[in-house]
Amino acid sequence: MSHENIKNKQVLLFILATGVFGILNTEMGFIGILPYIAETYQVTVVQAGWLISLFALGVAVAGPTMPLLLSRFDRKHLMVFILGLFTLCNVIAVFAESFWVLLAVRVLPAFFHPVYCSMAFTVAAALAKPGEEPKAVAKINAGVAAGMVAGVPISNFLAEQFSLAASMAFFALATLVVLLLTIWLVPSMPVQTAMSYGSQLAVLRKPMLWVSIMAVIFLNGSIFGVFNYLTEYLGVVAGVAPSLISILLFAYGICNILGSMLAGHLLTVRPLPVVKIFPLVVAVIYIALLGGGSAWPLMGLIVVIWGILGGINANINQYWMANAAPEAPDFANGLFLTAANMGCVLGTTVSGHFIDVWGTQYVVLGGLLFCLLAALTVWGQCYCKQVHTSLMVQSEH
Repeated sequence: MSHENIKNKQVLLFILATGVFGILNTEMGFIGILPYIAETYQVTVVQAGWLISLFALGVAVAGPTMPLLLSRFDRKHLMVFILGLFTLCNVIAVFAESFWVLLAVRVLPAFFHPVYCSMAFTVAAALAKPGEEPKAVAKINAGVAAGMVAGVPISNFLAEQFSLAASMAFFALATLVVLLLTIWLVPSMPVQTAMSYGSQLAVLRKPMLWVSIMAVIFLNGSIFGVFNYLTEYLGVVAGVAPSLISILLFAYGICNILGSMLAGHLLTVRPLPVVKIFPLVVAVIYIALLGGGSAWPLMGLIVVIWGILGGINANINQYWMANAAPEAPDFANGLFLTAANMGCVLGTTVSGHFIDVWGTQYVVLGGLLFCLLAALTVWGQCYCKQVHTSLMVQSEH
């Protein structure tokens, strides 16, 4: 896909990153308002949690399918449609009087979430100069991180200070602004050479693609398997005051954005060493926590480093999948989103088991297990690639 006719690539990158921010803001923001939803609609918190779990399930199911099915359409038309759908559903949510209506307009756009995000990664990489694709993709991942950071505290604040409807209106406004910018500033972006569905699905025959999927599952599990219990860990194990926990979580999110930008540079300069050493560095953090690193203020330093690693992780995952199937970028990015969600679910489940058996302090054992699996997978994959390359060179001579 050629974008030579696009005069201001930085403007397009900004719009794509802001669009991803709006969509992730909608996805994650509901975490901050579940108690208010339960109270307003007279449902249990567990039932309100369906708004989170069914959205994630929709993303996981649509990840490898929807980007593939819609890969032939004009990029701008897809952007306008998806942002318009998110905006419309968020507006309906503002006035929804039934929980089931709210659930329906919550789940519907989830199936188009991976289409926009995978397309944003693909377009960003296509806009970059050869060899600098990770830097462009890092800007999109910064939008992802920002959406994850801002959504929860802002939605919680609006629901607490004003109303639940105010939170829903904020979600609608975030996507509406990007929708208008897209209509106004983004040129038509037809796919120059449409790949057949069969040729894209053919990448599933590559053993290395499946190994890459496993690597992304393990890498994401190593981060989110522990992070999803961070609030409980800070309170129960580290003894951090509730007010300070909010500050630390916000600091983690900011460091996530910084890590994403740092990863863009690292993956451009020395990609393989970064990917190979990453699970080992994360493991060191978890070993430090096991060794008494939960004491304040060392805990604060660990959260900062952990946040930076979380930002780097998202970029590594996308980079690894994109390089496993460069001939089908949209499909590969869709698979990346599905694998990342599977890693989050699997990591959270396994780490939760360690909590049930031994207590909150040992949640990091789940993270260490996934670090080990990620390291074995990545190092094994790199070794196989080296052997394959050397054999190819020998056959040529």
